[in-house]
Amino acid sequence: ELDNGRYPTTEQGLIALLEKPSPAPVPISWNGPYLKKKRTPLDPWGREYRYVFPGAHNTEEFDLFSYGQDGVEGKDDIVNWGTD
Repeated sequence: ELDNGRYPTTEQGLIALLEKPSPAPVPISWNGPYLKKKRTPLDPWGREYRYVFPGAHNTEEFDLFSYGQDGVEGKDDIVNWGTD
């Protein structure tokens, strides 16, 4: 976001941290890769995290989440927003 003035779109996804996105809007100042490892991180159960921008919960930023061990939305989810 600091290099490009915006977060990747939902369609560009987390892979935009490793490869310059080609779907619009193409970032002009992309200076990645932004992750040391050559892959996007997986949740503790080996599944990809879900990414949405703009977020439904973090409307000014993004939602990043995992559906937890059972892979179904519920109380065991890992989320980047408050669940109070």
